[in-house]
Amino acid sequence: MPAAHALITRAPRDLAGWVALFDAGDLPVLAGTAAALEDLRGVEDAVDAHLLADALSSDPLMTLKLMAHLARLRRGRDGSDTETVTEALVMLGIPPFFRAFGPQTTVEDLLALQPAALDGFQQVLRRSHRAARFAVAFAAHRMDHDAAVIHEAALLHDFAELLLWLRAPALALEVKRRQQADPGLRSATAQRMCLHIDLDELQHALMAAWRLPATLVRITDGQAHAETPQWRNVRLAIRVARHSAMGWDNPALPDDVAEIGRLLQLAPEPTLRLLREIDAD
Repeated sequence: MPAAHALITRAPRDLAGWVALFDAGDLPVLAGTAAALEDLRGVEDAVDAHLLADALSSDPLMTLKLMAHLARLRRGRDGSDTETVTEALVMLGIPPFFRAFGPQTTVEDLLALQPAALDGFQQVLRRSHRAARFAVAFAAHRMDHDAAVIHEAALLHDFAELLLWLRAPALALEVKRRQQADPGLRSATAQRMCLHIDLDELQHALMAAWRLPATLVRITDGQAHAETPQWRNVRLAIRVARHSAMGWDNPALPDDVAEIGRLLQLAPEPTLRLLREIDAD
């Protein structure tokens, strides 16, 4: 395993210690993303930002790498943030992208000898993909012009948990074990017991350290004080993705359906029908 991806076996004492362990430039990507990039590299002259974005935009770790890379290049420059993968690729340019991002290390290779960690990572990834589908569907129903940013925010919302499974699988398994032993134990409490922090704190700190777009940070912030429609859109998409992960009989779902109905101005039955349709796509 490369030094940048050495496993963390003991939790740092504080948030700053955790943040120091991660560099966006060293993140691995999904195997499918790595393969797609190499295919497109071979036909670089025929590639545009939209085609390349299609290959990247379902991979939260590649999205983070791209956004952080562009933020480093633009440090100190005036101008609005690039908020989506497509915008970032247009700003960066296709040849510079391929020069900056050579063949990528993959999650699957790094966790090949850690099957429990790979399974945990993939569970979080599936949840993130479902949340992103719900979020962009809600945004489309609301006719929100920032649907792409909302999709991205939902996809990235749990990236700190992905990093935990990737770099500290033993600690991630201990958090999971404690919650299984005590179903009433809140995630944040279990995380503090095992990690000395909660993952929302780590995620927000990493987004700030990597200078991710301000709009994306605000929408993703679990402790946001201003509950905008975009923020509610993302939070409700994440909630329903979590609560329906094992089926549609979770007792928390009726409350989710009621709140989503208020967001979308739909009655409960049409809301539930819409959710099932989104999930079936």
